[in-house]
Amino acid sequence: TTDRKSGGTTFQSLGVKQIEKRDSVLTSKQQIDRLLRPGSSYFNLNPFEVLQIDPEATSDELKKRFRALSILVHPDKNQGDPERAQKAFEAVDKAYKLLLEPEQRKRALDVIHAGQEYVEHNVSEKRKQLKKDGKPLDVEEDDPEVFKQAVYKQTMKLFAELEIKRKEREAKDMHERKRAREEEIEAAEKAKRDREWQKNFEETRDGRVDSWRTFQAKGKKSKEKKNRSFLKPPKVKMEQRE
Repeated sequence: TTDRKSGGTTFQSLGVKQIEKRDSVLTSKQQIDRLLRPGSSYFNLNPFEVLQIDPEATSDELKKRFRALSILVHPDKNQGDPERAQKAFEAVDKAYKLLLEPEQRKRALDVIHAGQEYVEHNVSEKRKQLKKDGKPLDVEEDDPEVFKQAVYKQTMKLFAELEIKRKEREAKDMHERKRAREEEIEAAEKAKRDREWQKNFEETRDGRVDSWRTFQAKGKKSKEKKNRSFLKPPKVKMEQRE
């Protein structure tokens, strides 16, 4: 973990002990309220925030935290509000299972680290500007709590942006699958129409041939009759009387 130049205390070192101390006073209802607060669909994208555990926590610490929190919000323990308790429990369970997957945990950690690096970069830029202006190099992020909150906000923003992009990709994929399905159905219906037309064509071919032959025969007879009707008898010369 990289130390911040201004303080020497890392973001991660602020984590486990302080969080455990803070959480020790939260009741079941308070945890449920926290997990279902307005905007929770985005707040809960950060599995470390859901479980309120340090990103660098060990597997044993993760397991211990999950057990403690899942007991607090379990519907059996909150029979006065089982529906909300169930939703809170599902959020805790989802976060825990995600962090059990090495690849998923790495992605979440990458977002956490990106948020921290972003804030550290901003702090560095502030100091450069202060130095350029000939002013003291103190910034508000020198306060560990302010720094932690800045990282928290930036991390939430990054998680939210990733979720929005994921939903956009999902919507695009769904649209493409729908279009492909419609094209598949259209092609199947066209093939069916072609088969029915071909079948009908084959079944009526003999009838069409017979009809054509009958037509030709009638046409031939009609022509012969017409030709006969045009055969006029020779004119008889009338003798002239003197």
